[in-house]
Amino acid sequence: MASSPPLHFEAAVTRPLSVVFRTGGVWEGHDYTVEVVATRQGLDGFDVVVDFRDLEAALDRSLAPLQGKLLSDLGLDGPLALAQRLLNELTPFVPAPAHLKEVALTDGRGRRMAVGP
Repeated sequence: MASSPPLHFEAAVTRPLSVVFRTGGVWEGHDYTVEVVATRQGLDGFDVVVDFRDLEAALDRSLAPLQGKLLSDLGLDGPLALAQRLLNELTPFVPAPAHLKEVALTDGRGRRMAVGP
């Protein structure tokens, strides 16, 4: 009897973020929920995908200087660039064999945009 392959597991952490950006000459302020999703095949010895405390701490460090800021002042041209920056910053904090699957921003209307590796 063939054994089934190990299952893939996902785990996410979320945090709020408020930023401002300019679209076509119009200023837009948005409150987002930032979701960081990690994945791995199987679980570690503690039956988890990643240590949430480490991932939450890394996300908090990445978000702190962004809160209430104008994205263009940070060299970002919009929310997708922001999500990509967060993905790049957080990737080193997810130890193998786990890895980041995506970083997503969801606005107050439920519109979700995500980037992945």
